[in-house]
Amino acid sequence: MMKIAILSQDGSLYSTQRLKEAGEVRGHEMRVIDYLRCYMNIAAHKPTVIYQGKPLEDFDAIIPRIGASKTFYGTAVVRQFQLMGVFSANDSQAISRSRDKLRCLQILSREGIGLPVTGFAHSTQDIDGLIDIVGGAPLVIKLLEGTQGIGVVLAETHQAARSVIEAFRGLDANILVQEFIKEAEGMDIRCFIIGDKVVASMKRQGAPGEFRSNLHRGGTAEKIKLTPEERSTAVRAVKAMGLRVAGVDLLRSNHGPVVMEVNSSPGLEGIEKATGVDVAGKIIEFLEKNAGLGKIRDRIQY
Repeated sequence: MMKIAILSQDGSLYSTQRLKEAGEVRGHEMRVIDYLRCYMNIAAHKPTVIYQGKPLEDFDAIIPRIGASKTFYGTAVVRQFQLMGVFSANDSQAISRSRDKLRCLQILSREGIGLPVTGFAHSTQDIDGLIDIVGGAPLVIKLLEGTQGIGVVLAETHQAARSVIEAFRGLDANILVQEFIKEAEGMDIRCFIIGDKVVASMKRQGAPGEFRSNLHRGGTAEKIKLTPEERSTAVRAVKAMGLRVAGVDLLRSNHGPVVMEVNSSPGLEGIEKATGVDVAGKIIEFLEKNAGLGKIRDRIQY
């Protein structure tokens, strides 16, 4: 039996509940801990995490479910647990790396993993050059801090692209400009990876007239069979980021699969319901095989 903590702000969320159930079914002691209510004693010889006035001790593993807007504090809590010798489903450093969309794309690019052509600039004086890099309009403009399809805009014309980029930069927002993969027709593929295996995959189709396929935006999902190249691309992307449990979003382009995003806290509801796979159970199995071995280390340099 293991003692496992799920770091989640909300114990009523589907993903949190499923992980708790899956662990309990296998005889483990599961506890949901609001990481924002944790505080830390950063001492030289005995680092501790304190929750509701008591130190959190004797945990064998943690499953971080860190919200995108709480990455800085959430990863600090994960790092503190790791300093205490607790195995984490994902390293704090890998979570931080994946949350920085620009850094993520730069690392994937270095590994030769398929990506949409992407541009990034600071000055609004360089907008025309930025638009040219990605092949002109139509193009996609993304806020670096956006999640679940929020802050993603499809600009149909050069002038529309200029206006949106100027508006975002006027608010001092950091943005990426990407080529629009028209042939994907509002469909993407979410792959769920645990360790070095794709354990489940689904295709997500955007609502009519919507180029974003996020289920939060009215998209639909169903099971899909991956090609060997898609499977390999997803696994390589997760490995490049140093993650162990992750979701990878792919598009089918004319030049093969391209990675849109690597997600370190992927939701379980959509993929479990679309595929019928017990993903939560597979995450617990992964912890059973790897916690306490001390053999997995983050070796990514960037």
